[in-house]
Amino acid sequence: MSISIFIQTLNEEDNLPGLLESVAWADDIVVLDSLSTDRTREISEAAGARWFERRYDGRGNHQNWAMDNIEFKYRWVFYLDADERMTPELRSEIEAIAADWESGKCSKEGNDPVAYYCGRKNIFRGKWLKHAMAPGNIMRFFQPSNIRFARDANPVPMVDGEIGYLKEHFIHYNFSKGIREWIERHNRYSSYEAIETVKALAENPIRLGNLFSSDRNTRRLELKNISFRMPMRPMLKFVFMYVLSGGFLDGRAGWTYCRLQAMYEYMIVLKVRELNRPDLTAADRGVISSEHKGLF
Repeated sequence: MSISIFIQTLNEEDNLPGLLESVAWADDIVVLDSLSTDRTREISEAAGARWFERRYDGRGNHQNWAMDNIEFKYRWVFYLDADERMTPELRSEIEAIAADWESGKCSKEGNDPVAYYCGRKNIFRGKWLKHAMAPGNIMRFFQPSNIRFARDANPVPMVDGEIGYLKEHFIHYNFSKGIREWIERHNRYSSYEAIETVKALAENPIRLGNLFSSDRNTRRLELKNISFRMPMRPMLKFVFMYVLSGGFLDGRAGWTYCRLQAMYEYMIVLKVRELNRPDLTAADRGVISSEHKGLF
């Protein structure tokens, strides 16, 4: 098996059984919980998972705590959220990579990836949003000793070593708890994103050379950095997702999802404006930022 599964949770009694079933083959399942009040712990431990819990203080901090304080059984770790599912095809791919390291085939050469980005198939209303929410690249398969994460929202991986890209995808049921929960969750996420946007505008100048990097994720992050500075971001995001990326090909589900994402972008814009109000003192700005700490 040779792979540890890492899961982060907060009140996931409904989603967790499906995820645990999809990784039942693993003999090292680790759950890091954010002080759940439902049956999350009971369900996890019944499935044989190891249980850790701490107060949530931002996704990057949360994940770094796990890398520093949890002793995973295996060299390789695959991270999943409760509303996600492993697939047999993805399992085969990551097990093959881990097996190569165990045999010494990779580690002796010294230039093999120590972390991998993975795509996901996002499901909405029973449909894969193939165009409106393309699989993308998310850091999910890695060696804990070689990785740390920056940013509270949508963490950026900091990898000590080479990175790679997996061919297979995992499944993501982004709306498993309904539209209302999605909106509530993205209201919280937009607060984190607003704080990170203000930081990026102040600390991360545009580096046009990154747009020509051989690494596709470096190109993506620089495009995001540029987007922070563009006007009419909600409208541009909708046009990009629905028209340029072909979201219209996903039918009504694609139309709805692209509008929701434009709304999410507008929430971020409004909160950035609030943080940048000229009449706001540094102390008030700190209070607004601190109010969002600890939200999952």
